[in-house]
Amino acid sequence: MRSSLAPGVWFLRAFSRDSWFRGFILLLTFFIYTCYHMSRKPISVVKSRLHQNCSELIKPVNDSHSLNDTTWCDWAPFDKNNYKELLGAVDNAFLVAYAIGMFISGIFGERLPLRYYLSAGMLLSGLFTSLFGLGYFWNIHMLWYFVLIQICNGLVQTTGWPSVVTCVGNWFGKGKRGLIMGIWNSHTSVGNILGSLIAGVWVNEQWGLSFVVPGIITAAMGVITFLFLIEYPEDVDCTPPQHHMNDGLEENQHSPEDLASGPYTNKESSLETAAGCSKEPSAQPAAISFLGALRIPGVVEFSLCLLFAKLVSYTFLYWLPLYIFNVAHFSAKQAGDLSTLFDVGGIIGGIMAGLISDYTNGRATTCCVMLILAAPMMFLYNFIGQNGIINSIVMLIICGALVNGPYALITTAVSADLGTHQSLKGNAKALSTVTAIIDGTGSIGAALGPLLAGLISPTGWNNVFYMLISADILACLLLCRLVYKEILAWKSSLGRDRGYKEI
Repeated sequence: MRSSLAPGVWFLRAFSRDSWFRGFILLLTFFIYTCYHMSRKPISVVKSRLHQNCSELIKPVNDSHSLNDTTWCDWAPFDKNNYKELLGAVDNAFLVAYAIGMFISGIFGERLPLRYYLSAGMLLSGLFTSLFGLGYFWNIHMLWYFVLIQICNGLVQTTGWPSVVTCVGNWFGKGKRGLIMGIWNSHTSVGNILGSLIAGVWVNEQWGLSFVVPGIITAAMGVITFLFLIEYPEDVDCTPPQHHMNDGLEENQHSPEDLASGPYTNKESSLETAAGCSKEPSAQPAAISFLGALRIPGVVEFSLCLLFAKLVSYTFLYWLPLYIFNVAHFSAKQAGDLSTLFDVGGIIGGIMAGLISDYTNGRATTCCVMLILAAPMMFLYNFIGQNGIINSIVMLIICGALVNGPYALITTAVSADLGTHQSLKGNAKALSTVTAIIDGTGSIGAALGPLLAGLISPTGWNNVFYMLISADILACLLLCRLVYKEILAWKSSLGRDRGYKEI
């Protein structure tokens, strides 16, 4: 009988079961967003195949092009001298659609079942990714086809990020959130790496398969999501984290560590205290408005910071393989493979940012320091990064860590902190909208970065890196007010600690 078991046994059983489900959701959402990013990456690898230096290649015997045709190996319409601008337009079609759709997606994500929303998004994303690759097999050479597919794919891909962050936020409280989400957010880099490696297998032959295979994998993951995703802990009788609870414990006593928490963190929720809470689901609160989410302290600053941080990150995401191909003169496959080291650095940077911000309780300060260090590293990579394979490997990993660390922290732990902010009185319904606002604003920068790179690169790659360094510095400056508040909080905490010791 249940009543005969000691309370400690019940705690261990509940903890074990809750931990198993939390681990399962963390792993499932990891794979879900890995597939989203995997399906975005092939275009950056295939770019160098769409326009090549045909003089270095041997023309096939059965080729129908004339002997004087210097673009016989290129894929029209990217065989013209303005191919960089056209490739930039294809990138931008996806990214602008993604940025616009993201602001709307969060609103839908709060009002629709996440399981259906994510499943439909992944199936459609797989379809449009495959359709881009089928342009090769159908021998399509019209720019509007590739642009239209990218617009549709950009819109359906917005179903991913607000939904997975909301789902993880439903299952995890604030305790060690930076570390947990730093590790979890490596799905972005893992997806980029897988996308590059898969695309690299077919890029020099049937490049359409570089899109079709990731598309099929993404659609298959959509079916798995429909079958196995659990949106709320209450759905399987698990203990919800404390930010789902009613506000009866609202003014509980806080330790000195709680009092020293930053200006935009939820002081009430923690993973460790969740096990003692009731499993009865509370009444569902109303979803927050767009303007209401903007009023949460820190949302505007982090959103604008992410705009410039994501501008830098996505420029690397879409243009790094072509930069390596042009500057270091590697083959298309080698350039794609080498570019994955930037994402390896991103995994390291995301985990480091989460761990440091948890330890210091300073999300803004952690981001600011990494952004400050990223600027000179990007400058050095441009000038000495191609002077040998060892230099290139080391600099790519360092740049990846410093560029993607703040980006990962803001889109995960910071978004979840702000979406469960104490001013919301436990209303976790804001999480999807806050995540969409932050990532949607960042996606504007993600659209601008590759577009500017396409326009600036004909004047020289040095100018592209100057643009990236300028954006990095602006991202850092936008966090100054929050960094100042965190420093004041640390000083206040140190003062209280001294007072306790004297007593």
